[in-house]
Amino acid sequence: MFSKLLIANRGEIACRVIKTAKRMGIATVAVYSDADREALHVRMADEAVHIGASPAKESYLSIDKIIAACRETGAEAVHPGYGFLSENPKFAEALEAAGIIFVGPPVKAIEAMGDKITSKKLAAEAGVSTVPGHMGLIADADEAVIIARQVGYPVMIKASAGGGGKGMRIAWDDAEAREGFERSKSEAASSFGDDRIFIEKFVTQPRHIEIQLIGDQHGNVLYLNERECSIQRRNQKVIEEAPSPFLDAATRKAMGEQAVALAKAVGYTSAGTVEFIVDGERNFYFLEMNTRLQVEHPVTELITGLDLVELMLRVANGEVLPLTQEQVQLNGWAMESRLYAEDPYRNFLPSTGRLTRYRPPEEFASDAVAVRNDTGVFEGGEISTFYDPMIAKLCTWAPTRLEAIDAMATALDAFEVEGVGNNLPFLSTVMDQERFREGRLTTGYIAEEFPEGFTGAALPRGRVFEVAAAAAMMQLVVEERKGQVSRAPLGHSTEVYGEWVVVIGGEQIALKLHRLDPEGTWELNLFNQTAAVARFDWAPGRTIARIEWEGGAASVLKVNAMTSGFRIRYSGADLKVMVVRQHIAALLPLMPVKVPPDMSRFLLCPMPGQVVRVDVVEGDIVEDGQVLAIVEAMKMENVLKAEKRARVSKVHVVAGAVLAVDQVMIEFEAV
Repeated sequence: MFSKLLIANRGEIACRVIKTAKRMGIATVAVYSDADREALHVRMADEAVHIGASPAKESYLSIDKIIAACRETGAEAVHPGYGFLSENPKFAEALEAAGIIFVGPPVKAIEAMGDKITSKKLAAEAGVSTVPGHMGLIADADEAVIIARQVGYPVMIKASAGGGGKGMRIAWDDAEAREGFERSKSEAASSFGDDRIFIEKFVTQPRHIEIQLIGDQHGNVLYLNERECSIQRRNQKVIEEAPSPFLDAATRKAMGEQAVALAKAVGYTSAGTVEFIVDGERNFYFLEMNTRLQVEHPVTELITGLDLVELMLRVANGEVLPLTQEQVQLNGWAMESRLYAEDPYRNFLPSTGRLTRYRPPEEFASDAVAVRNDTGVFEGGEISTFYDPMIAKLCTWAPTRLEAIDAMATALDAFEVEGVGNNLPFLSTVMDQERFREGRLTTGYIAEEFPEGFTGAALPRGRVFEVAAAAAMMQLVVEERKGQVSRAPLGHSTEVYGEWVVVIGGEQIALKLHRLDPEGTWELNLFNQTAAVARFDWAPGRTIARIEWEGGAASVLKVNAMTSGFRIRYSGADLKVMVVRQHIAALLPLMPVKVPPDMSRFLLCPMPGQVVRVDVVEGDIVEDGQVLAIVEAMKMENVLKAEKRARVSKVHVVAGAVLAVDQVMIEFEAV
């Protein structure tokens, strides 16, 4: 086995590779840009080499700088992670020419399968079912419209060298095909240095199911079961699981065998993934092959007991795979939630800033449940605009799917992230949805379930009571603490503290509480209902509260103190909760309501980013849906459009300007 490994990547995947390499006794080398000087992967590695400025083109995408770092440190092998240079055949070729081992497939396999146009042609020649489409190069937007009409709307416009949802658009008509082609081409050039685009039929009601492969240099290729990745937003996977709740054993076997046959046809080695689109009748169609480790590989590891990074390293060292197809396990169920620095209340637009608090749930594994968190950040670290907004990948495992979902819901409730917008509340909300729990998934799930965007979870009645009970107990704990400080303790007997009123969303809930013992057992009465008994664990200053209800149910709530109450985040809901005495509650309806200012005449920048272009000038009359400007953030272009007919009275920004969230870009006046 080689003794020193360079990881040509950053973030959580660099940290993930470093962990396995260290366990195997392999020394590790990190590379970093200006923006990543203090990054976690730099701290974890045995050595670190600075390779350039913050933009990826000047650092992580520089083949020469990566090879120079190998020579400087004596690294004998390179693991590319995912993204960046991981599917670039020129990178693998340059490493081979320099006598450095590439921990990935052969150059010819990358060329054949890494290019989505070529891979589809090869798949069709190999007899693999493929989605109808146009695999040739497309010259311009006019030709894209003609081809889209021939294929038949809706169509998927995709970057040939794409991955991770970049350079992908769905078009339902000519206008969307034209705009989608231009945006996909621009994103592809920016993210991959390759602006080739192709078009294929978009299968309606589809499920995205992929087969994980591992192959060695001795002709052995195994499929390690499947992952379902149907919960997607902007073609970016958000929640993944293994196995799929939709496949039966026969379909799994057929998909796995086709994936293996395709890999063998191109001499594939190392880890790779064959992605399929599956319709409601379990017909499956080849989409593409990712010639690298996938973001969602942890769920496969959790159900198979295998370490895919270790297998990749051993294969790169020329070793034979240590198991056969018959020995591949499918044990239990695993879920993965991708935690992103993006604001779900602003249509999931990217968020940047410092992580003022970052406290993941504790990682552990038992026969009943496991929690795993793959991350590349730390408390106090910075989320920049230069790279993908992923913060962490939270994974859970349990014997059954519903148990894995419940474990994920609890882990998400316990995950603390402050300082940047994040999608924790959205992930929690999905875990509670009946449709998700029943496994009725499609790639359109988010658009179908949240057609007006995400506005927070609406808690069922029982959980509203849990929040009210927690708030009342916290208030009484605070009152006890005040009494102790003033040397007038309230006592810990079965004394009735009187009736409190908890106000949630304008609703008033009256509660009576008894403390049954000093350790935190309480009896609660909601109006005239039967009393409930709960054990409550919280103290002033803590940000996590835990309730264990009599009968076994448990709740985890994130808590922050505020005037006359608490901010409580639980199960996807973000609530401002007041706790007051009855006489104060009676006066609350008389309080005036603050009216927010009218901002409808301004176009505000929805996220931190850079202006790509401005399409209007002062005096222009714009119509509803007209493109006003394009802002790029974290490698994604966001098109900003007019919401109604108006006249442009002032333009505050120019192309190239770097903007903060909510910065005024354009002012309007009525026509």
